[in-house]
Amino acid sequence: SHCESLSSKTGNPVKRIVHYFAEALRQRIDTETGRVSSKDLQKGQPFDPEEAAKELTPAILAFVEDLPFCKVAQFTAAQAIIEDVAEAKRIHIIDLEIRKGGQWTIVMQALQLRHECPIELLKITAVESGTTRHIAEDTGQRLKDYAQGLNIPFSFNIVMVSGMLHLREDLFEIDPEETIAVYSPYCLRTKLQQSDQLETIMRVIRTISPDVMVVAEIEANHNSKSFVNRFVEALFSFSAFFDCFEACMKGDEKNRMIIESLYFSHGIRNIVAAEGAERDSRSVKIDVWRAFFSRFGMVEKELSKLCLFQADLVAKRFPSYSTFDKNGHCLLIGWKGTPINSVSVWKFL
Repeated sequence: SHCESLSSKTGNPVKRIVHYFAEALRQRIDTETGRVSSKDLQKGQPFDPEEAAKELTPAILAFVEDLPFCKVAQFTAAQAIIEDVAEAKRIHIIDLEIRKGGQWTIVMQALQLRHECPIELLKITAVESGTTRHIAEDTGQRLKDYAQGLNIPFSFNIVMVSGMLHLREDLFEIDPEETIAVYSPYCLRTKLQQSDQLETIMRVIRTISPDVMVVAEIEANHNSKSFVNRFVEALFSFSAFFDCFEACMKGDEKNRMIIESLYFSHGIRNIVAAEGAERDSRSVKIDVWRAFFSRFGMVEKELSKLCLFQADLVAKRFPSYSTFDKNGHCLLIGWKGTPINSVSVWKFL
């Protein structure tokens, strides 16, 4: 009650973060004491942030464009793929979460400049599950138009499945002469609760045997069974985001208010107030992914100096509080020293 009385949705970053964490703690207390049942809470919260984010609303676009993390990860991942397919004439990119697909325009620009080894075909396959085919189709049309403008031979395919358990390698049009790259942007974490789906995705990718797999993920441990550990980790990571909002967006900006009050408040409530199967907002750090990927015969590849230069170059477009660190070969992108995202590059043995 004391925290609630001192906090505010529209105050400084500390007041804002305290407001949403106090709200989540209140919800946890209400369910623990039986004042409100978890089923009643679920009925009152039909919002799915992962599905909503795919629609590319003005708020989501502002989040991607105005904050450094997604852009830095996007350009770094694109550079890693460009380097890996540098000598390939037929390139097949499999995107596990394509959304707007802006990173592929970066790749196309680089391919257009390859005069000594001209591209014969760039093929992009978007993997979609659920009801988001129209988003992939719109993105595909934009990418086709862009490729045509650059005079790059291009094809776009969609692998549509009702769920990742139905993903199979024969759904992909694989040409033995093409070089395959897989891009996984912030999507594996959404399957942590459904380990069978995560296993299926990785088995299919291993069977396809791409030349490289680039993974961008949230660098936080929101998956601990310990409530206290989860609470502390979430408080640190979300506080970094709220502080970043203060530097990159105006306090009363509509898009900022939507992201904080809808998307972030949902994540905070789910991490703090929910338990078991109801807790679907989960992230793990790179060391957990490293152990998981090693089971599938994957080894980590070092990011080149050019990738790191690209990351630093993009970060300079934003307020100068972005920080970079290395964990093994993985790049950690953070805010004032708190890791936010990771970008890592993998090959199969």
